[in-house]
Amino acid sequence: MHNVRKITEDIFYLGCSDRKLSLFESAYPVKDGMSYNSYLLKDEKTVLFDTVDKVCAEQFYENLDFALENRQLDYIVVQHMEPDHCALLGEVIKNHPNVKIVCSQKTVGMIKQFFDFEVDSRVIVVKEGDTLNCGKHELQFIMAPMVHWPEVMVTYDKKDKILFTADAFGTFGAINGNLFDDEVDWERDYLDEARRYYTNIVGKYGLQVQMLLKKVSAFDIKMLCPLHGLLIRKNIGLFIKKYDKWSSYTPEENSVLIAYSSVYGGTESAVNLLASKLADKGVKHIKMYDVSMTHPSFVLSDAFKYSHIVLATTTYNAGIFESMETFLHVMLSHNLQNRKYVIIQNGSWAPACGGQIRAILEKLKGSEILDDSICIKSTLKKDQLDQLDNVVNTIAKSLNV
Repeated sequence: MHNVRKITEDIFYLGCSDRKLSLFESAYPVKDGMSYNSYLLKDEKTVLFDTVDKVCAEQFYENLDFALENRQLDYIVVQHMEPDHCALLGEVIKNHPNVKIVCSQKTVGMIKQFFDFEVDSRVIVVKEGDTLNCGKHELQFIMAPMVHWPEVMVTYDKKDKILFTADAFGTFGAINGNLFDDEVDWERDYLDEARRYYTNIVGKYGLQVQMLLKKVSAFDIKMLCPLHGLLIRKNIGLFIKKYDKWSSYTPEENSVLIAYSSVYGGTESAVNLLASKLADKGVKHIKMYDVSMTHPSFVLSDAFKYSHIVLATTTYNAGIFESMETFLHVMLSHNLQNRKYVIIQNGSWAPACGGQIRAILEKLKGSEILDDSICIKSTLKKDQLDQLDNVVNTIAKSLNV
């Protein structure tokens, strides 16, 4: 049974959700599943914007056939070639052999990598600012390389003032009937997963996102239509401001994230005391994670959110404890910048992880290490409390509390 949703007079939602999925891209936990969005414009010409993941194939084919109402498909705009959006391209071509594929030059090569059908005769290659007249609607194409693949482009519909955003402005989670952000409490219930999606999927490419934001700032945008998550028509300004912060590596929260790993409790006890002392100093909204118990995608999301990060762990095999080392490399691979750090190391006989943590942080642009003086040997001792108080005062001063 089809499940086609009307977005505007001429534009229809053909997407679907997978609530059985627990690990998106075999990497990111998604407790609420995942949506895969595709859109159809019905004007003098019919235009399909991307397809969906193969897990939703049957639903998608039913939606497309119903929405077309026996019309042929004239164009398919391929904005992004990841298989969760292009998996069904070959079948669409088979069912609509005269369809033209509208895409960037880099996309052409990727189509040939993923599929075996004849490509060159079907392709209309577009570049920055090119347009496609569909009747009442005119589409303008904006190149968005490395947001987050090199072939990506986004599309602006001049009539309805909709920006089809590819993987930008996406969110983890299925769509539960409500299709638009003004039908839910988006800021309360969806913003955290939008941040986690951005930081983990797109976060490395802040400069490229900044370039895209600059380009689209010239457009009057009434709706954002991403390839994952709710369609945004109320919180456009808020979402764009968040993207500006995230992509410029500007903290949202002037507070402290404490990320730790602890084998026998000594490190955990120390950071619990640190957190209490920070709270007594007036620091609010402190966040703590045991990185051995929490998937790094969640910790990374808050690392992008918070201004100050405490990293506390033990030495293990003469190195950094494995779960903390994993998180540090996640931060490094996602290019986190402009944060202030405190390092707390532990080691029962040969503490060595502190210097190794510092070496990783120094690779991140704009990192400032406020203090790395605390070295615990198994457990924090009374004669180290003054050191801990000094760290608390240093953080509080840096936060202006």
